[in-house]
Amino acid sequence: MSQKRIAIFGSTGSIGTQALEVIAANPEKFSAEVLTAQTNDELLVQQAIKFNPNVVVIGDEKKYFKVKEALAGTDVKVFAGEKALEEVAAMDCYDLMLAAIVGYAGLKPTLEALETGKAVALANKETLVVAGDIVMKKAMEKRVPVIPVDSEHSAIFQCLVGETRNRIEKVILTASGGPFRGKKPNFLVNVKRDHALQHPNWTMGAKITIDSATLMNKGLEMIEAKWLFNLKPDQIQVVIHPQSIIHSMVQFEDGSIKAQMGLPDMKLPIQYALGFPNRISNNSPRLNFRTFSTLNFEEPDIKTFRNLALAIEALNKGGNMPSILNAANEIAVYAFLRNRIGFLDMTEVVEQTMDKIPFIETPTLEEYFESDGEARSFAASLIQM
Repeated sequence: MSQKRIAIFGSTGSIGTQALEVIAANPEKFSAEVLTAQTNDELLVQQAIKFNPNVVVIGDEKKYFKVKEALAGTDVKVFAGEKALEEVAAMDCYDLMLAAIVGYAGLKPTLEALETGKAVALANKETLVVAGDIVMKKAMEKRVPVIPVDSEHSAIFQCLVGETRNRIEKVILTASGGPFRGKKPNFLVNVKRDHALQHPNWTMGAKITIDSATLMNKGLEMIEAKWLFNLKPDQIQVVIHPQSIIHSMVQFEDGSIKAQMGLPDMKLPIQYALGFPNRISNNSPRLNFRTFSTLNFEEPDIKTFRNLALAIEALNKGGNMPSILNAANEIAVYAFLRNRIGFLDMTEVVEQTMDKIPFIETPTLEEYFESDGEARSFAASLIQM
């Protein structure tokens, strides 16, 4: 296996830093050629000095000179700004993009990578939630793989290897239930930011941790699964599995179910996506079934965790509705993380925005961007009241 050149879009986040650990552990297999960050210039500079990439991009243009100066003694090319992300995505200095920018900002660079025929390891679920039809159409047209990095979608992807001719009856996405599983609204109304950031099984970035606590994360994953695996909404089911050992399952038309299992460790799906189609040996801890003698499963409580119900509504409605849901949720989570609104207010913001922004059944890319902007403005106006 010759060395694969990796571009990490979002290298300073949770996924990006773990991906760099995988690259550092396998220097003969991978090199980091592109690193990008939005605001964390200090970590970006440290990463660039260690991995000596071809290019770095700092999204915040005000930090350009600071990064440029810090890397003056190296051969690393430095760019800044949102437009630079797209331009670098179109460059020919890498083989695989790891799309790990949080939120909607990851969409344009991902489309640019696909346009230039690059394989994409997708860790940004919002890209498919916002414009899954356009993204997957582009991947098909250019005949390039989109390899999921999310642990649940990676699990489904792994279960489908060798099953190309066999019809999927349904996929079952597992959810830990987050830190508030079993709690009721009278408890959730008082939940504070720091409490919500304590996930029982996974270590993740702040946005995805809050989404896990509200179950919005699982709703976004349902929408993502529809596009990744070409499914109808009724073929996607969610089950609460508190141990997070089964990462997801696929049921085939003969009733057989395949599950992908392992300890909760994001490095495994990251490594699988970077190395695909080859698995790479590592010395990470192994699952011991004696330790996990019982695995539990239960229905999600969508009456209490209404974000999941709203996401299912958006999934069924289609069009620009998932894009509206996602935009409102990003604004709501941002406000909650800054202690501007309460835990249950996030759902209110999303629901009111979905009611307000006009529905478009088959949007163009331009209309997706417009819906996103309108939804953000409206959600923000609710929070300022």
